[in-house]
Amino acid sequence: MTTTPSGQHRWRFFRSGGFDQVRIETADDLRHLGALDQKLWAVLACPTAGLEFDERTLQLIDGDGDGRIRVPELRAAVRWVCEVLRDPGLLFEPGDSLPLAALDDRHTEGQELLAAAREVLVRVGRAGGDTLSMEDLADPARLFPPERFNGDGIVPTALTSDEAVRALIEQIVASVGAQTDRSGQPGVSADTLQAFLAAAEQVRAWQDKACSEAAQILAFGDGTAAALAAFDAVQAKVEDYFTRCRLAAFDERATDALNPADSRYADIAALALSDARQEVAALPLAKVVPGAALPLVDGINPAWQAAMAALREQVVTPVLGEQTRLTLAQWQQLSARLTAYREWQAAKPATPVADLPAEGLSSLVQPATVAALQALIEQDAQSDTDATGVDALEKLLRLRRDLITLLRNFVNLSDFYGGQQPAVFQAGTLYIDQRSCDLCLRVADMGRHAALAPLSGTYLVYCQCVRQGEAPMTIVAAMTGGDSDEMMVPGRNGVFYDRAGRDWNASVIKVVEAPISVRQAFWAPYKRVARMIGDQIQKFAAARDKDVEARSAAGVTQVGTQAEAPADGARQQAFDIAKFAGIFAAIGLALGALGTALAAVVSGFLGLPAWQMPLVVLGMVLLISGPSMLLAWLKLRQRNLGPLLDANGWAVNIRARINIPFGASLTGVAALPAGSERSLHDPYADKANPWPWLVLLAVLLGAVFWAYRQGWL
Repeated sequence: MTTTPSGQHRWRFFRSGGFDQVRIETADDLRHLGALDQKLWAVLACPTAGLEFDERTLQLIDGDGDGRIRVPELRAAVRWVCEVLRDPGLLFEPGDSLPLAALDDRHTEGQELLAAAREVLVRVGRAGGDTLSMEDLADPARLFPPERFNGDGIVPTALTSDEAVRALIEQIVASVGAQTDRSGQPGVSADTLQAFLAAAEQVRAWQDKACSEAAQILAFGDGTAAALAAFDAVQAKVEDYFTRCRLAAFDERATDALNPADSRYADIAALALSDARQEVAALPLAKVVPGAALPLVDGINPAWQAAMAALREQVVTPVLGEQTRLTLAQWQQLSARLTAYREWQAAKPATPVADLPAEGLSSLVQPATVAALQALIEQDAQSDTDATGVDALEKLLRLRRDLITLLRNFVNLSDFYGGQQPAVFQAGTLYIDQRSCDLCLRVADMGRHAALAPLSGTYLVYCQCVRQGEAPMTIVAAMTGGDSDEMMVPGRNGVFYDRAGRDWNASVIKVVEAPISVRQAFWAPYKRVARMIGDQIQKFAAARDKDVEARSAAGVTQVGTQAEAPADGARQQAFDIAKFAGIFAAIGLALGALGTALAAVVSGFLGLPAWQMPLVVLGMVLLISGPSMLLAWLKLRQRNLGPLLDANGWAVNIRARINIPFGASLTGVAALPAGSERSLHDPYADKANPWPWLVLLAVLLGAVFWAYRQGWL
């Protein structure tokens, strides 16, 4: 054990990312991690979801289940591992296999883990084995057979031979929903049992009301449901008939209009008619006569005869006896007799249990059957010896495989700065615009992330990534190399490769601008000037083109007007030579001034000693690019990883810098491989045209010569 003279553990630190990071490399480092000052930890908290890390391991470490890992929880996990293993140095070896000899059986917990490990090996068919791995825990059905108690408080049907209890379990699963037993089988827990019993009590109360108030609710006895169905089938049509008859009684002139017109019969006469035709069913139920009763036997629309026969048999006859006609008052009387049943049906509990017949429900919830199932649930919940040991083994195996990786992304950020393997927050690599971006993070909340991430001082590209068969996801990529001239939003597309090597279609949806490199800052002023000149030329050309078009249109109009006017009235405007002379003079003065300035610059530059000329050129370059480069250099030194992680729910405890050299390693820019051959011949290259340069040179020489003749030089 490495200790200081005072007996304390001697920590070792390394410098990376602009801050001191503690090394976690030995078993002694793990044993003393709880004593390390929390102010020296790189991270104080991280989420359990959205990382390139086993989520189940994080959930086992998350003691309070709030979805975040904090320093005390990680300390507790490290302390527990150091207590149950003889040599915690095993965690630094890759893999998930655990030799049984590595368990410290000198205390009770180690002995229990060793006994549980041997029992697991027996259940998976490797009795007498000396190592345990995650593969041995992969099949819950082998570890926890459904016919054995396992401590989760969930009872599948295989756990009982009582047919009544099995029927109750099956009905609860079908009505309320299944809970998954450790064996993987559907079962019933105390909560689902209570939910079923509560629903059954509501249904039984609803069913008992029909029995206690049968005279009102079941007005047609056992045939009430059929009577209501027969009544509802014709209710709208019957009420339509009575309304028509009442309108005809109100005004006999409406009778013809309320009955089908002859033309309507003529329209359907050519059709192949049957009782099922919609055109027939749309006709009135019977002939409309002022104040008439509804015929029940003869004179009924053929499409409704079967439904009316059911109404007569199941509703009219049981109450009114044999009837051939039905008055409006009798119809309202029949409707009133069904009101109580309608209200009872409307009060039916909204649960699948309500569909069970009363007799079947009563047999299911017999007190003895319910008590037997409750006893099984309690017995299973208390028989947790095997389950506790297996759960502890699962946690130990996962920590044996993953704990060091988590520490190297929590206590320090050695994975991120080491370059050997990606950090747990790096989601993959984005290829776009001839570069690869390795610092890519998943984004769950775009609004929150876009508000905090710009504080990192990094050029950020947000992309929507889609892949067939997968849910879309949003990522943010930090660009720390190349330039940003071609980064268009929206519209620029790339390809994102996740940590599993799967490719996603990536589309840029947002860009947060910031300096990328000093080299980009050097060329930025010239690019801005060139862009400004190009924009002005385009605006000037567009304005001239529009002016020419307007003048052409005006000229055509003027010619037409002059052609229509009398010949003797047309007068041409006299050519004003003085006006044009003034214009040429102004142009000459402008060219002269330009030539004078250019000549002064050239003559002054050529009058310098040869050794001063490069210094002047260098000074001009620094004067133009220097401020932009200095500003970019200062901002690049301030780039910080912290806001990118904080925006995703982390609590970063340090200022993790992304300086210029490290940033260059996070973004790869396209370059030809070493030793490659390159041909500079391009058959489609732009052809050199000397005329623009010759014209420019001639104009400049003419301006200089004219200024010389004027005596200005």
